[in-house]
Amino acid sequence: MTLFALPSHPVPDGCVAGEVVAADGVRLRFARWTPDGAAKGTVALFGGRAEFIEKYFEVVRELRSRGFAVAMLDWRGQGGSQRLLRNRLKGHVARFSDYQLDLEAFAREVLLPDCPPPHFALAHSMGGTILLQSVLEGQRWFDRMVLSAPMLDLAVVPLQAIVQPAATLLAHVGFARAYVPGGRGRPLSRLRFEGNPCTSDRRRFERTQELVRANPALDLGAPTIGWLSAAYAAMAELTHPDTISRIRQPLLIIAAGGDRLVSNSAIEHFSARLIAGAHVVVSASRHELMMEKDIFRAQFWAAFDAFVPGTPIL
Repeated sequence: MTLFALPSHPVPDGCVAGEVVAADGVRLRFARWTPDGAAKGTVALFGGRAEFIEKYFEVVRELRSRGFAVAMLDWRGQGGSQRLLRNRLKGHVARFSDYQLDLEAFAREVLLPDCPPPHFALAHSMGGTILLQSVLEGQRWFDRMVLSAPMLDLAVVPLQAIVQPAATLLAHVGFARAYVPGGRGRPLSRLRFEGNPCTSDRRRFERTQELVRANPALDLGAPTIGWLSAAYAAMAELTHPDTISRIRQPLLIIAAGGDRLVSNSAIEHFSARLIAGAHVVVSASRHELMMEKDIFRAQFWAAFDAFVPGTPIL
């Protein structure tokens, strides 16, 4: 299974890349690395919507330098995993529970047999949503989880009181595979640094754009109405008060203070009600904490290092 690279952004040494197949037959790309030196365990690194393994090579190196093995997965419908619609630029999933099939295949076929324990998770945005859902389903793949700007509500969508029921209705009457309104013609490869809500670091932003332009197979556009409807359903379940009280997984949530994509108020509300969770805010950072300027990333890594590996969970 191919991993793409740039001369200035090579694949970290010692990579094993391949493919696993989810229970419903969807093909998923993975990659894993051994640590630099003796292993302190494995960090499973999960990206958000529209992200891909190559975007995180710098993070992989940083984790390996800390003594961790690293394992990664491209979620279905993005990166190098199987796309779900004929138009491969449409970001689509029928239901968020389908991502649990990806996580289970990855855990059983890559993480458990090939990656040294203890196992920790580091997940960004949509990846955090998916991991929290796995906890609700009773899975305990990881001793501890660090969630970067988890997607618990959307700040980027205006008039949500109207948009949410409209998306649900449209998805049920046959428009699930259509782009969200205004989404046509908005692939990653056309995004520009000016005004972007993801990062204030031009170098890291343009590195991602260069990767996508050089390797069009990684490109992805706006989500579909079906994806948006499924996301709202997942977020509503996770943020319900009765649900939050059932989450006993040790968690560290790191929020980006200047986030314009996901809701920090939803993250704060969620974190305050966790049984075994902590909440840190990196002030002024934009959404993609691991792709931000070094001044923000230093705060992110300080919080990570204080929590992982932490005290072993008995």
